[in-house]
Amino acid sequence: MTKPAAKETLIGPHRLSGPVLLAPMCGISDAPFRQQCLAFGASLAATEMTASDTRLWHSNKFRSRLDFNGTGGIRIVQIAGSEPGQMAGAARAAAELGAEIIDINMGCPAKKVCRKLAGSALLKDEDLVKRILAAVVESVDIPVTLKIRTGWDPMRRNGVRIAALAEAAGIQALAVHGRTRACAYKGEAEYQTIRAIKSTVSIPVFANGDIDTPEKADEVMQSTGADGVMIGRAARGQPWLFEQMAKFLLQKVYLAEPSLSTQRDIILTHLDTMHRFYGEHTGVRVAKKHLKWYCQNLANADEFCFQVVRANNSIEQMQLTKTFFDRSLNELETVKDSASGESRLWQRQRKQAPPKRNQAKEAKSLSRM
Repeated sequence: MTKPAAKETLIGPHRLSGPVLLAPMCGISDAPFRQQCLAFGASLAATEMTASDTRLWHSNKFRSRLDFNGTGGIRIVQIAGSEPGQMAGAARAAAELGAEIIDINMGCPAKKVCRKLAGSALLKDEDLVKRILAAVVESVDIPVTLKIRTGWDPMRRNGVRIAALAEAAGIQALAVHGRTRACAYKGEAEYQTIRAIKSTVSIPVFANGDIDTPEKADEVMQSTGADGVMIGRAARGQPWLFEQMAKFLLQKVYLAEPSLSTQRDIILTHLDTMHRFYGEHTGVRVAKKHLKWYCQNLANADEFCFQVVRANNSIEQMQLTKTFFDRSLNELETVKDSASGESRLWQRQRKQAPPKRNQAKEAKSLSRM
């Protein structure tokens, strides 16, 4: 029996290569990390949240956020703000820099963002949401997408109404985190609201929140009817998770964790990319937090983690990482050789040992003589 073709998901003219997306995360989804995730099968990877005040874009901080060099994939810029005209201007400016999709942030729960009535704070004012969406969509001729939460707090879950407003305004895809702003990242994400949103709109909907394994991704896809899943914090330190999830969702095939030598190459490549992208000082500082996340997925890495996050330069970071993996791989080979040697010894002893005597049978035979 021929397996049915996987459902294609389109955002405007852009066809997504798979059902697993990287969530935009401040301080995490920079160009080097997006490059890693895209290489392992993330079908979409937005920039970090970018302020809608374009006067700030001349700083090193925002220039790096809007740098697409070497990342590949569909260029998608996420913007945040609360003033419709300013948001429209930011969208136009991003498009001029090469963005192919504009994503609007109405999901960030951070206090410093919500105090400015941006991010998920906008969910309290549906009229303002409507005006921002209309202004941004009308300002550019590229697709506009939206990321939201299920509402402001559990008593005001208005995600379904926001989704309907978004589709009516011309938003072409929607990502929904299964928590309210008040919930932040506490407790467990709920997916019933995402299911209700998906049943209300005809545009693609991506489920987000607490999706950290291929099995959980499949469970959420089944329960919500979503077109894909968006992975956030779970991707830190394991960019290969996108490939594992996509393989399981599309083919129900489990992919093993990368070998130790493959993980070494992934980490060294990521380190080198960060050092080159940011330069020596900032590159070393940014690399430290990613190294901490990688160490959480490595066995016996406590001492290595302690040392490498205190490294003062890129050469030391690279050398400590190489040394840790060289030692780990040598120990692994020693264990394998030992196990192999014990197996060969057991087989040789078994071959040389005389057959076991059945003493009871021999005694009975002798009694008959």
